[in-house]
Amino acid sequence: MHTPVLTEEVIEWLRIRPEGTYADATTGTAGHAIEIARRLTTGRLLAIDRDPKALEIARERLKPYEEKVVLVQAEFSRIGELQSEMRMPPFDGVLADLGISTLELDSPERGFSFRWAAPLDMRMSPDLPLTAAEIVNHWSERDLADLLYQKAEERDSRRIARAIVRARPIRDTAHLATVVAGVQKARGRQKLQPATKTFLALRIAVNREEEELEQFLSRTPATLSSGGRWVVLTYHSLEDRPVKQAFQRLEREGSLRVLTRKVIRPSEEEVRSNPRARSAKMRVAEKIVPIDSYRAGSRS
Repeated sequence: MHTPVLTEEVIEWLRIRPEGTYADATTGTAGHAIEIARRLTTGRLLAIDRDPKALEIARERLKPYEEKVVLVQAEFSRIGELQSEMRMPPFDGVLADLGISTLELDSPERGFSFRWAAPLDMRMSPDLPLTAAEIVNHWSERDLADLLYQKAEERDSRRIARAIVRARPIRDTAHLATVVAGVQKARGRQKLQPATKTFLALRIAVNREEEELEQFLSRTPATLSSGGRWVVLTYHSLEDRPVKQAFQRLEREGSLRVLTRKVIRPSEEEVRSNPRARSAKMRVAEKIVPIDSYRAGSRS
C-alpha cells in the first residue's frame, strides 16, 4: 500500500476545519485523503484521480467517510469544472501530491518500472491515446533525443536516442532499461539507475504531465476561498520549478501569500522508513483577497 509523504506536515499546513471544504487533487489510494476526511464533521472532500484502479482502492478505504467524500475519476487540471459540477463552495484547502503512486510503480503490467520485463505502457489512465511503446518504437531519433533532454534533463539524450533506434523493436521495459544502461556514461558514483531519466521523460510525455500541471496551477487559485491553503508536493525539478514560479508570480500579483520561504522536506526518519519520500519537496501558499476587491465589496 502507498505510504503517503509528509502526512503530518500536509495536515498541519492545510489547517483543516471540521466544517470546511477540501480537495485532494491527486488522491491515489487515499493516504492523505483519509487523514483529511477523518477530521471533517459537516465538511466535504473532493477526491480526484485519473487512475481508475487507484480510485477503486481509495473508494474502499474511504468507505467510513463516504457521506463526506465525493470521488471523481478525472485529470486534476479539471479542478475548477469539477467544483462547479459538484456545486461545492470555494475550497478551504487544496492538496496536490505530484508523485507517481506506489500502486502504479508496483504493478508490473503498467510499465512504469524497470524492475520487470513489462509492457511499455506508462499510462496513468487507460483513456490516454499515447503509450511509451509508441514513442520508443516509432518516434524519430531527433524527437526522442529532444524528449529525453527537455522532459528529464538527460545529458546523454542523443546517445540514448541513437541506441534506442538501433535496437528497435524495443520489446519491454527491461529491454529498454538494458539498452539505455549500455550507452550511458558513468559519472562518478551512480546514485540513479541509468534508465531513470529515460523512464521519467516517457512517463511525462505519455501522461501530458507538464500540460496538466500548467493548467492546474493556473486554474486552482480561482477555486480557493479567502484564506484557503494550497499545498503541493513535488519530486523532481521539472515539477518543482513551475510550482515555485507560479506561487511567486501569484504572490507578486497579490492573490497569494507564499507561506514556505524554504521548501519543507521529509525528515531523515521518514526517508529511512519510506525511501520514496527522499526527493519530496512541499510548498504552501494561502489565498488572499486583493485590497481593491475588499474595498469594492465593503461599499455594496
